[in-house]
Amino acid sequence: MSYLNFDKSELVNLEYSLGRELLRTNRAGSYASTTIVGCNTRKYHGLLVCPMEHLDGDKHVLLSSLDCTVVQGKSEFNLGIRKYEGDNYTPKGHKYVQDFQVETVMQIYYRVGGVRILRESLLVEKEQQILVRYTIQELDKPTRLRFTPFLAFRNMHQLSKANLHAQTRVKFIPNGIKIRLYAGYPYLHMQFSKENEFIPTPDWYYNVEYLEEQRRGYDYKEDLFVPGYFELPVKQGETLIFSASTTETTPSTLGRKFVVGEKKRIARNTFKDCLINSAEQFIVHRERKTEIMSGFHWYGYTARNTFISMPGLLLPLGDIKNYKQVLDTMVQRMHQGLFPDVYTDDRFEYKSVDASLWFIWAIQQYCLKTNDCKFMWDTYHKAIKQIIKYFSEGTLHNIHMLPNGLIYAGEPGIALTWMNSVVDGKPVTPRTGCTVEVNALWYNALCFSAELAEKSDEPLVAKRWKALAGKMKEAFISEFWSDSYNYLADYTNGDYKDFSIRPNQVIATSLPYTPLTKEMQKSVLELVRRDLLTPRGLRSLAPNHPQYQSRCEGYPSERDYALHQGSAWPWLVEHYCTGYLRLFKLSGLAAIKKVINDFEATLLEQGIGSISEVFDGNPPYAPREAISYAPSVAALLNTIDWVEHVESEQEILSVLAE
Repeated sequence: MSYLNFDKSELVNLEYSLGRELLRTNRAGSYASTTIVGCNTRKYHGLLVCPMEHLDGDKHVLLSSLDCTVVQGKSEFNLGIRKYEGDNYTPKGHKYVQDFQVETVMQIYYRVGGVRILRESLLVEKEQQILVRYTIQELDKPTRLRFTPFLAFRNMHQLSKANLHAQTRVKFIPNGIKIRLYAGYPYLHMQFSKENEFIPTPDWYYNVEYLEEQRRGYDYKEDLFVPGYFELPVKQGETLIFSASTTETTPSTLGRKFVVGEKKRIARNTFKDCLINSAEQFIVHRERKTEIMSGFHWYGYTARNTFISMPGLLLPLGDIKNYKQVLDTMVQRMHQGLFPDVYTDDRFEYKSVDASLWFIWAIQQYCLKTNDCKFMWDTYHKAIKQIIKYFSEGTLHNIHMLPNGLIYAGEPGIALTWMNSVVDGKPVTPRTGCTVEVNALWYNALCFSAELAEKSDEPLVAKRWKALAGKMKEAFISEFWSDSYNYLADYTNGDYKDFSIRPNQVIATSLPYTPLTKEMQKSVLELVRRDLLTPRGLRSLAPNHPQYQSRCEGYPSERDYALHQGSAWPWLVEHYCTGYLRLFKLSGLAAIKKVINDFEATLLEQGIGSISEVFDGNPPYAPREAISYAPSVAALLNTIDWVEHVESEQEILSVLAE
């Protein structure tokens, strides 16, 4: 039995099926995504969504979906499904779904009378190509299969509309056709492993609706183009493969290509295996760059999420090569000690105060796992020195060091921390001033960098950074700690101190170098456990706060407001668990294992086999926003790695005791 099990009796229930989404990616930056019954509910869904570097550097939906119709005499049974106006789903292919499994590749079993068909799909590694394999498991009478492709050819953030500019003519190639709706796009090559007949019937299908876009307050109606359909006879036991690709392929190689690709997939047989499988989906190689995608579907590449995620995504897998390549890629984008929080190939925005400090933390995590600190210093000491220099002397957006050693940052209308939601030009959580996690990261960066410099025979540099760390440690306690509240302020600005209970202070407990005493750490962790910890992450604001929002739903502005006013974030769990294990060690294992295990149930929600970006702050803790989020997956993998490390140490101690 598969680890990820679905209720077979509920698969035909659209309320059950449409909320469960699938995602497959490859190292070329492409992805395929839909719901478990094949009905697209987002404009981001598609069978082949590819990066178009030469157009706008963004991803584009080429092939939206592929309908398979079982034809027996005069009877036709279409296995596809789309939503139209008035809650009208047609065709109603979901009623033929008999079973769904996802272990190595997605498997949908269809039953139409005496016909049973298995549909499997995978993306080819490092190519812009999707393969769909159909196996005719049972057949009671002569049958033909008809395949109808629905084309979009548009940016994934936009919607296609019927027009007279589309180039609707097809060109025939071996066992298929190629078509390019608009100039500038590559041809989409659609081919089968078996000879077939293509019947041109060019037409637009109007007003296809995307339910999730409607719920999220966006345009949700699209027109899709169908150039015609493929038809071919099939026999029982026969297997045929459909390929959609930006390059022409040799039909006779499709079978072997599918088998080779399937063998490379990591089976999702355990919770950890699912996370590892998901982790690999964020790594992208493009134009000699190695990057980490922040999440799916709409996220791009951001420095903060890259550095927060890479230790959990790569180190537990022993992927040292990609770790170094990601760091190398990012260092090339540094500017005045900062990394771009938003970037494409031609646009960089440096609006993150903490990304640079997470960069040093990522180097530190590498050293802790590999003990290869010399390589890190030799390779990245210039970047580290540049960060400390600019933070000390001042850089963009009023980021500068105060006389007491603390870091001040902020300008009107700009949100520089990870709590960066902006509504109507105003940050939802204005944190201009000295923020608690930034200064905790700054202290950790100074201490760790001094350690590296000392080991690398730069005693004067090490001495200077140690002295600075010592000064700002006292200032940190004086500025943020409250003896009356017994926890840390979230941020300060002059005489003002914000003691709203937020999760940012927990980061000060998880860092290898912390300015907090053990009693302070214990007090912070207890506060977080009591007011912020949920089975799906840490709330971004305590429920007793008047601005608390428990549900992240509605229009963009409503969701942006809720994200940092109550939504539960899985990525913060790593810092709670790390701080807890640092403090309580073996005695804290049981509590941390429960935190990890609570997330297993969500593997069957929203993004199948992955972890969503956020969850509602109150029960039933519904998943929201990105269906697969790099920091969420990384946090759990890193925490599991921590637990296994503590357990292995205990085993060693037990053996030594014997």
